Parts: sequence; structure tokens; C-alpha cells
Amino acid sequence: QVQLVESGGGLVQAGGSLRLSCAASGRTFNSNGMGWFRQTPGKEREFVAVINWSGSSTYYADSVKGRFTISRDNAKNTVALQMNNLKSEDTAVYYCAAHAGRWLERLSLSKYEYWGQGTQVTVSS
Repeated sequence: QVQLVESGGGLVQAGGSLRLSCAASGRTFNSNGMGWFRQTPGKEREFVAVINWSGSSTYYADSVKGRFTISRDNAKNTVALQMNNLKSEDTAVYYCAAHAGRWLERLSLSKYEYWGQGTQVTVSS
């Protein structure tokens, strides 16, 4: 059974930091891009960041660029999202996902074939 399990969410004050982790089991994702998305109630799931299979390429939403850093450890089958200088608008449930398409399709939600269950991030102002 393929699973992606996020951890590291929580409550933090504005300006603080959190590090999210996503652990994969059931298969390796060393040849997949891995992405992070977030969602708040009543809104569509929003792209946050993506990293290619080797870690050599990353891409970020404008809203998090310069504050968030995505990384991966293929030996451990994990992907992380370091979030610094958090803002209240970063409050959301964060999901990791495995990308099954080409790099050009990195923003297409339909190309993400596996999703985690999400972890809540709450930033208090």
C-alpha cells in the first residue's frame, strides 16, 4: 500500500518557522517530482512548491518564494518543506504529493498521483 504521511504541522506565531516532512512508504518515489500544496476551508487546493526527482530543480508559488524551501532525501524516501517567516495567510492544511508527469506539468494537480492526508499549519498573528 502506497502512503505519503506528512508531519511537522502545528501552531506558530507570525514570523516563526516550521519544518514539514513527508515520508513515503510502499514504493520509492526517487524518479518522481514531489510537491507541496495547501488548502483552506472553502478554497481550492493551492500549489506551494515542487522539486524534481533529483532535487536539482525547484519551483515555488510567488506567495512563498524566499520564505519556503523544499528539499528531498531520496535515500530516506522523504521530502521536506522548511517554512520561515510565516504569515497568518500561510494558515492551511498542507499536503505532499507525488508527481507523475513531466516537469512542464508541475503545476497541474491532475498529474499528482498520490497524496498524503495533510497536516495543519496555523499561524497566529
